[in-house]
Amino acid sequence: MSKFFFIIFFLFFTQLNAVEFKGKFIQGHFIIGKTSPGAEIIIDKKKVKVSKDGYFAFGIEKDRKLNIIITEGDKTVIKKIQKRKYNIQKIEGLPKKKVTPPEEFYARIKRENKLIGKAREVNSDLSFFKEKFIIPVDDAIITGVYGSQRILNGIPKWPHYGLDFAQKKGTPVKAMNDGVVTLSEKDLFYTGATLIFDHGHGVSTLYMHMDKIFVLKGDHVKKGDIVGTVGTSGRSTGPHLDIRLNWFGTRLDPATILNIQ
Repeated sequence: MSKFFFIIFFLFFTQLNAVEFKGKFIQGHFIIGKTSPGAEIIIDKKKVKVSKDGYFAFGIEKDRKLNIIITEGDKTVIKKIQKRKYNIQKIEGLPKKKVTPPEEFYARIKRENKLIGKAREVNSDLSFFKEKFIIPVDDAIITGVYGSQRILNGIPKWPHYGLDFAQKKGTPVKAMNDGVVTLSEKDLFYTGATLIFDHGHGVSTLYMHMDKIFVLKGDHVKKGDIVGTVGTSGRSTGPHLDIRLNWFGTRLDPATILNIQ
């Protein structure tokens, strides 16, 4: 093998196995990776699914401080995670039972949380996650953002992990991307009429507080399909759509897939 040929071969081999990333290594962000088909990718010692054309996905927790370690074969990449600041959001006027649920609702809430958790753990071979997502409600106003610390009736609660689009009741809601419905429930205690869509590789989107739902569990939807309407069901102070983005159990900022950060 000539020296010239060896150099060309080495450059080609190196490029073929290089990992590319789309997204920012910031707390709460969604990342798409691209590698060689058939490559093995490990994120923080956890093997992740790689599509036939070399795509994979992962997310960064809201408060992650440690660097993230990404391994491909015998190569390791360490990415530093940037911190971000979150807003404090005060909401008043909620019914007391919605802020601190009575004990008779605990069993129901636990059962519903299991349904949601099961849908979020789906690890299908779908690869829609790598396609562009669209805003689900036209002409809406963003009234709630990811990571904001919610104080409900003066009581500090969990951070808000979604993105709220305020619009009048009955406004059509579109599928943000192709996917499969893994949960379709009309009356959950906290989230009301709720949908979850699987986009592949552990990536899912959630739609909450809807009025009407037009799809069932197991349905395949196309990006832009009307899947329901805006409502104010569940724990809600007015008509809006609350969307969530998850990579398995990791709650991510939906704004990172909609380019509205």
